[in-house]
Parts: sequence; C-alpha cells; structure tokens
Amino acid sequence: MAIKQELEREKEKRTCLYENHIAEGAFMAPFAGFVMPIQYANIQLEHLAVRNKCGLFDVSHMGEVTVKGPDAERYVQHIFTNDVANAPVGKIYYGMMCYENGGTVDDLLVYKIGENDFFLVINAANIDKDWAWMQQNANGFDIDLQNRSDYYGQIAVQGPEAEHTVEKVLGLPCAELAFYTVKTIGDVIVSRTGYTGEDGFEIYASHDYIRECWDKLIKAGVQPCGLGCRDTLRFEVGLPLYGDELSEDITPIMAGLGLFVKLDKAEFIGKDALAKQKAEGPAKKLVGIELEDKAIPRHGYPVLNMQGEQIGEVTTGYHCLSVDKSVCMALVDAQYSKLDTELQIQIRKKVFTGKVVKKQFYTKNYKK
Repeated sequence: MAIKQELEREKEKRTCLYENHIAEGAFMAPFAGFVMPIQYANIQLEHLAVRNKCGLFDVSHMGEVTVKGPDAERYVQHIFTNDVANAPVGKIYYGMMCYENGGTVDDLLVYKIGENDFFLVINAANIDKDWAWMQQNANGFDIDLQNRSDYYGQIAVQGPEAEHTVEKVLGLPCAELAFYTVKTIGDVIVSRTGYTGEDGFEIYASHDYIRECWDKLIKAGVQPCGLGCRDTLRFEVGLPLYGDELSEDITPIMAGLGLFVKLDKAEFIGKDALAKQKAEGPAKKLVGIELEDKAIPRHGYPVLNMQGEQIGEVTTGYHCLSVDKSVCMALVDAQYSKLDTELQIQIRKKVFTGKVVKKQFYTKNYKK
C-alpha cells in the first residue's frame, strides 16, 4: 500500500507555486491530478478575507488552449454553446462544450484576445479529455490549435479590494477593465471575471512572472487562499463545479444554465439534443435546498420526497459561512424543483427536512 501511494504521489503534478505554498505552511492534497493547497490558516478565515478584503489563489492548475487562424471564430462557434460571433476584442464568454447528446464535456471561459485569436480556459481535471475532444472536432477548420497549459501559470486576486491591490502592488493597470473583459500587457493576460462572487482579477503569464507576482502580494499582506474556500465561495453564490453540478450526465439545461446555451446559433455540437430537452423540459433539475437544521449535506447524499422516496441527490453542500445556514445544491426529479417545495435529505442515518430555494445563497458583488 505504501509503495502504491508513493507511486501515485510521483504522478501528481505541481504548479509553479508549489514551493511557495510549502513555505507558507499550506495543507497540500491531491486535486485534479495536481497537489494543491487546500488551506493555509483555516478555510473560514480565508473565505471571509475574500468576502471582506482580498484573497490570493493559485489557479495554475487550470488549462489553457489557444485557437488562432482564419477559421478560429467558426471553430469556437462549433464547439461552444455561447455565441461569440462578431464579438469585440477583449470580451469574455462563459459557456459549455457539449457532446452530441447534450451531456457536458466541460464548462469554460472563452477570451477574445484579437481578431482570429481566442484563449480558452478549461478545468484542470479535464485538460487531457478536453484537448483530445477539441482535436477530434477540429477537422475542416483552418486553425492553429495549441494546448498551452504547461506554459501558463495563473493567479486570481479576489475581493472588494482586488482592484486597488492589483494596481498598487503589481503595477498592472486594471481599473478600466469591465466585468468579463480581458487585456494583454506584453506577454501577460489580465482578466476580470471571478469564481467567488466578488470582484476579482486573473493573471496569466510565464511561471517566473507568476512567482514574482505571488511574492509581491504575499509581502504586501494579501491573504493566500486554498481550494477549500474557493469551493465554499463559489458554492454560496450558485456557481457550478464540473463533476458536481455539470458532467457527462448533467446537461447545461438540467443545471439551469440555459442562458449560456444560444439555440439561435446556426449550429454547435449538442444543439439538437439541448433544444429538444429545453422544449420538453428536463427530467431532472438542479435546485438549491435550505435545511431547517444545522446538519451539513454532502455530495452524493440522497434527497427524498416527503414520503421518503429518493428523488435525487446532493451535488454540493456546506454550512454557508456568509449567511449562517445549512444549504446545498441538488439534482432532483423536475416535479420537485418548484420553490418552497418541502424535501428531505438523508445524512448518514438521520433525515433532515428542508425546502427548495434559489441556488444563489449569497448575493454576488461583481463590478458591473
């Protein structure tokens, strides 16, 4: 067993900031094939730092793919559910890549860096799968498709003080960036999106530059944050995580993300299946559930109707730090998805009552 665990550790990749995390005393654990910081001081402290001031994340494990060439826009339109036709340079779009049956390959961000020049940010756990799928669907397009995941490091500076911090500490002009826009400064890419519900910036660059930025921010007193609070932050504002709220078996329509599926586009992979599902209504829907008790529902726990029959399961659950409530997102039979519907969640050997609520448990504070 010890030898097997050692071999598994050797396979785990490290981001360019691995040594920095060790120096900061981070608790490290495997995630998506990488060994990543889960927390530094504690998750609650880091969570509240982002909500109230500013936090710093290493997200260098994320994948980056570039699409360039005469057919770059046509190719992105083909594989992506959102509509990037005639998009202005500097615009960012959120959406999904889907299989023909509507199941989700991945959710991602598409940055328009220049004319015929797109930058795709994909989930770390899906890099190999996504890259293979993108290559398989590139036939007939005059494009230069490159997987740049090993080149780019990435940090995210998140929280109400993020703009001031990035400008003052890193000297990167970012105040003029609107929400969901991007700019390039030399070889550095700076965007304003955020996966926390707070204002924030993402910086993509070479490993050396990212390490330099990290050191400057830590020296300036910015709180380093692990993936533990990244999950609690994204969850309480209703943002999905691939593998929980989206998967090969969970379509964007089931997940309530139809806003990012542009069925009026001429075509994209999975369009027919998603159009049919939207017209007929999905068999299952993703909902929020608020419990009456303080018990914490976890991924995979059964969701029951009031007669005790299983009608779904929890995708993510926490005691929500920002609103002091036990809540979860769950995929349930569509007939039980109406707001205020009473449901039960089985937590180990006990059953706890709750009701269906909106999936956004905490109000987002993005810059508009």
